[in-house]
Amino acid sequence: MNHRLVRYLPAVALCCISFGCSNAGSSSPAEKDLGAQFKKLQAQVEDLEHRVGRAEDFVALSNLEAAYGYYLDKCQWDQAADLFARDGRIEVGGRGVYIGQDRVRAFMHHLPKFQYGQVFNHMQLQPVITVGPDGKSAKARWRAVIQAGVLHKSAQWGEGTYENEYVKENGVWKFKSVHFFATYYIDYNKGWDKGGNAPPAPIKGFPPDQPPSVDYKTFPDVFIPPYHYKNPVTGK
Repeated sequence: MNHRLVRYLPAVALCCISFGCSNAGSSSPAEKDLGAQFKKLQAQVEDLEHRVGRAEDFVALSNLEAAYGYYLDKCQWDQAADLFARDGRIEVGGRGVYIGQDRVRAFMHHLPKFQYGQVFNHMQLQPVITVGPDGKSAKARWRAVIQAGVLHKSAQWGEGTYENEYVKENGVWKFKSVHFFATYYIDYNKGWDKGGNAPPAPIKGFPPDQPPSVDYKTFPDVFIPPYHYKNPVTGK
């Protein structure tokens, strides 16, 4: 239990004792059982501490994911790679899996640089975050909306789903796995009613450590990335 809340238990217990003494004449035998009251208070504090911890984890994980998106916006590949655990991995579309922070960094440095005439906005929305019982692991699903373009050359919309995993190391959340499932890439001036473009191809001269973990096709084909969570109402 975190000492921020535990340190207040003696004071709370003392208040209970004082209250019990001042109302001794009207208290029931159960109310006089200060040991039971203290244990009840301790359980309540532990539950509150757990809830506070999960709320803090939600904020930290949201900030981690948002920071990742902002770094991708400006092609700040080293900043983005620093968000990964040492054994972290990344899989984008059908490009295969790159394993280890160094390989993640190298993969990112094979992507375009941020320069004049280039747009690469990467907005991440609609989070469903699930923190593990131990508070040291988590999973989350996100929706990415992408604007990518090069002056006088191309302008594309992109959309897809992230199913990511996280690990807490020394009290800091990091990426354990980033997996982006592309839904579509389409030309801005055509729209999705004309069909989608081919997803990013594997990087020539820089093969992945493992082939793609899931075989699927992008729009107009239909594919639903596997959910890491159960239905919050039915539990299925």
